[in-house]
Amino acid sequence: MITRVFAGVAAGSILASCTAPQQLTQFERTLAAQDSATAALTDWCQQQGIVRPARISAVLVPDGIAPPADLRRLLDLPAGSDPGYRHVRLSCGGKVLSDAHNWYVPARLPTAMNDVLRTTDIPFGKTVAALNFKRERLDSRRGRAAPCPAGTILSHRALLRLPDGQPLALVVECYTRANLGS
Repeated sequence: MITRVFAGVAAGSILASCTAPQQLTQFERTLAAQDSATAALTDWCQQQGIVRPARISAVLVPDGIAPPADLRRLLDLPAGSDPGYRHVRLSCGGKVLSDAHNWYVPARLPTAMNDVLRTTDIPFGKTVAALNFKRERLDSRRGRAAPCPAGTILSHRALLRLPDGQPLALVVECYTRANLGS
């Protein structure tokens, strides 16, 4: 009996390890299909049946990290201006799908959008969607890259650009195991 139980557990583990890379590849394709991580996570949440209807919520995290050394150059920050910053956890159906750091240029946003980012937990991508930004991927790797937390399955670093090419935001996105049903 114990052998049979162990064999069943081992078979389940082997099956899970075979499907996880395929699911991760599918997840990467879903992310690549959208310029907004919020939109991509909404699609993924819907596809995976995490909750229906799919809705991404952002929880503001009070602690943050130091800005990257190349931030001013990447964002082409105007002289004398400071970047805006948000650290959020994006969730769907109570499952945290992403831990994200976002530095942005407030001077390139309408006042109403700056107010929303300062006073609400609405995700950045949803707040600025009307600007039709485009994502320029700077780095993508499976697993954890600094400054992502342990348990990260996929790490992204990207620049969001306005239609005229001006940089709008630098994002560091740390995707969790919850995306794979773990």
